Amino acid sequence: MGKKTSAVKVTDRNKAWNRKAKPSKYEKRKELKKTILIVCEGLTEKLYFESFRVSSLTVEVNNLNGQSKLKLVELTEDIIKETDKEYDEVWCVFDMDIDKGGKELADFDNAIEKGKIKTYNVAYSNDVFELWFYLHYAYTNQANHRQFYYKKLSAYWDCNYEKVGKRYDFSKGIYERLENDKKASQQDAIERAEKLYSNQSQLEYHKQNPVTLVYELVQLLNRYSKQ
Repeated sequence: MGKKTSAVKVTDRNKAWNRKAKPSKYEKRKELKKTILIVCEGLTEKLYFESFRVSSLTVEVNNLNGQSKLKLVELTEDIIKETDKEYDEVWCVFDMDIDKGGKELADFDNAIEKGKIKTYNVAYSNDVFELWFYLHYAYTNQANHRQFYYKKLSAYWDCNYEKVGKRYDFSKGIYERLENDKKASQQDAIERAEKLYSNQSQLEYHKQNPVTLVYELVQLLNRYSKQ
């Protein structure tokens, strides 16, 4: 015999004490909470992404300190396998840093392809990550070497970027520096980066220069920014 249940009068169904409580705003936000993994190759990138003020999003950033591009993707897979955490999205962030020629070009292309096969998001830059910072100030479609961006950032920020730009205390302040500089615009940087990628997306990865897909990760972080 089944368990007895108490009957509810038709006239009582809509009374406050008998209605099911609606999910609270907190419960809805909790349901939407996501966790993303960002794996990058330098301290500058790590501290920059950690500076975004986000809510309903847990951001875990791993700095692998200058691994080869393909090795970075392989180690990303290891990080995922060795943890009980579940990531809603995985991002690999690396740049070209052109120095070695053919072998480096192949490593760059293969890393991007392998990352995509693994369904990771790959926010690659060519030639260097600092292109993303530069785009906050100006647009360029010239294939500049990293020294060009170091020199420009040195002028914008009144420093020797090549000397201090990778230091912890300096890197930790870059997000705020860009945010507070009236001459810099993140929205302009996004639009400029989108334009660069749109004009070159049909090319082989190593031939896309200048290009940075960091803007895609920034757009994601912005969607969860605290108001």
